[in-house]
Amino acid sequence: MTTGSIQLLTHEGELVPHPDYHAEISADGLRELYRDMAWSRRMDAEGVTLQRQGELGLWPSLLGQEAAQIGAGRALRAEDYVFPSYRDHGVALCRDVDPLHLLRMFRGVSNGGWDPNGNNFHLYTLVIGSQVLHATGYAMGLAQDGAPGAVLVCFGDGATSQGDVSEAFNFAAVFHAPVVFFCQNNQWAISESNDRQTRVPLHQRAQGFGFPGVRVDGNDVLACRAVTEWALERARSGEGPTLIEAYTYRMGAHTTSDDPTKYRDAEELEHWRLRDPLARLRTLLEHRGWADDDFFARVDAECEQRAVHLRTQLRQTADPGPEHLFAHVYADGHALVDEERAQFAAYQASFADADGGK
Repeated sequence: MTTGSIQLLTHEGELVPHPDYHAEISADGLRELYRDMAWSRRMDAEGVTLQRQGELGLWPSLLGQEAAQIGAGRALRAEDYVFPSYRDHGVALCRDVDPLHLLRMFRGVSNGGWDPNGNNFHLYTLVIGSQVLHATGYAMGLAQDGAPGAVLVCFGDGATSQGDVSEAFNFAAVFHAPVVFFCQNNQWAISESNDRQTRVPLHQRAQGFGFPGVRVDGNDVLACRAVTEWALERARSGEGPTLIEAYTYRMGAHTTSDDPTKYRDAEELEHWRLRDPLARLRTLLEHRGWADDDFFARVDAECEQRAVHLRTQLRQTADPGPEHLFAHVYADGHALVDEERAQFAAYQASFADADGGK
């Protein structure tokens, strides 16, 4: 834990009280949180493996950030709306997004595939920080319409160096937007460490815009859930935005195209492996007698079975034809796009031989 972080579960697996934030502790609830975190890790590992096998073009791993994502995801209500970054697979699972959609997107055969309004979970955003503006605008719309719910927007520490994020903070503060800014500070914006990005803890930036900012131990699923619940309730009740800095660590590479050994050392990685978010929750469950080896073996088997099914589904996915480039450019079609499609089809047909082969 970093000094000043809100923590309810230490990395040794011990519960600690906090005067302002409280976790609802039950054996069943904690086991469900563990299942969520275990599945998000196994699904993420499948994404990495599939990319290495040439099945995906790219995969951004969430390894090490399971507590932050599952804690925030399980704090949401059905009426709340989420704007994710491209790494928020755990939050996607909490919103019942089929992980096959996530894999197909990074395979390059779809632009997402899920209906954002069906799950109140927006499509992934690959442009760094832009979703923070989108979330603020959506939250302002909720307030204008008097609609229920709040908005949660997820982004990384690197995004806070983008002007879009500062603009979003200012609009949210001025218009009292019901939005929670959830920054997963995994300490590395690709190869740039925190000390190359900021001179103060990121949550303190909220003060300059006039709304609360808090730092939470991002490897503590109980603290992440409790703080996010508090911030979302503030938003729903008309108290405006909150910035949460979930201080965590990216244990894997930035994406599968990255080599983190080029810019960080083994000692740092080992320090954070000892603070593994799944390990600390498992320790709590074991020490309280709320889960045994059979439970963890069943969870592992369930995750493996789901991963195998996911892999099979992905490999059975047909690649879209080249004419699909012209689909969905306009909602209702467009004469110029129709013309370009016809020209492209004629070009493709020009490669056919007399027998119609390619």
